[in-house]
Amino acid sequence: MAQRERFPGREMNYTKGKFFVDTNLLVYAYDSSAGKKWKTSLEVLSLLWTHRTGVISTQVIQELFVSLTQKVKNPIRPEMAKEIIFDLVQWPLVVNDGKNILRAIDLQIKYHLSFWDSLILQAAITSKSEFLLSEDFQDGQVIESVTIVNPFLI
Repeated sequence: MAQRERFPGREMNYTKGKFFVDTNLLVYAYDSSAGKKWKTSLEVLSLLWTHRTGVISTQVIQELFVSLTQKVKNPIRPEMAKEIIFDLVQWPLVVNDGKNILRAIDLQIKYHLSFWDSLILQAAITSKSEFLLSEDFQDGQVIESVTIVNPFLI
């Protein structure tokens, strides 16, 4: 039986499968002013690192860099953000090429999502992730083959 590990409000099995990580989870993990979301993000990302089940995209990395260096309460130096990103790009990385952009537009039309959310969803689909960890979608919703999980819900 696979080991199960808890995070707020639910049991998730991080030992197998793929978990696509939206930008917000990463931003909170490096922003201690985020309070409870900071702690939850650290716990979830630690499990993803341990089990090597996290997936990201070029969009996520780009948004993370801008958020950490310009948008958070206490921005960090670009050099420090680069070190963080250097580590993260060791994860499986979906490149948003022309085909993925066009598929994201189809998702936007079909599901009435924002373009940026559609691009995140398309990257999760492309990577064959079973779960998309995000607070920007409806928790528990299944879109195409991806189940949305909001790790901040209790």
